[in-house]
Amino acid sequence: MNLHQNRLRKLTMTSLILGVFFIIMTILIVTNHIAWFDNAVISAVQGMETGWLTSFMKVFTFIGSSLMAVVLSALAFFFLMIVMKHRRELIMFVVAVGGSEIWNLILKNIIQRARPNTHRLIEISGFSFPSGHSMAAFSLYGAITFLLWRHIPSFAGRIAMIIIGVALTLLIGISRIYLGVHYPSDVLGGYLASGTWLMISIVLFEKYWRQPRNIK
Repeated sequence: MNLHQNRLRKLTMTSLILGVFFIIMTILIVTNHIAWFDNAVISAVQGMETGWLTSFMKVFTFIGSSLMAVVLSALAFFFLMIVMKHRRELIMFVVAVGGSEIWNLILKNIIQRARPNTHRLIEISGFSFPSGHSMAAFSLYGAITFLLWRHIPSFAGRIAMIIIGVALTLLIGISRIYLGVHYPSDVLGGYLASGTWLMISIVLFEKYWRQPRNIK
């Protein structure tokens, strides 16, 4: 088995593991065996409520909104298609981000979990599981990180990119819990579902759409 095949095998296994954990999370939610976890985390997170922290969390909820996702996706489209002329990477980006959005709608309408109905700091409609903000953030920043990694030569630059992507994804998820519009298990489920799809998208890219690296 060569290095490329070994990489594909590891990515596929990662996708399967994340998918299994998502299924387990879904079963726990449907059978109401995770309420203790949700209640404990909600109490801890919302117990830190202050005026400035609420404003801070609203900023990150906006960063994870559909509007920002569209703006960032448009910028990524311009960069990949017009500047870099990497059309295959654009395909991977669209599959990862667009597919995650579609899966979120499908899963929400299948599971139909109601949102928390106490201590909401903002109002929002729709089903709760999995969190759309969490799925969008994970797929968007995960795809951007994966694609930019190929074009950033420095180790420090790559580490900084990972830290920024992880921080944004986590803060967007935490903001949804803090603002009272999602259970913690919604957020974790969103990460697992989107992570599964992102790994599948990367496997497809590596197997069918990958272009030669510009930077070694």
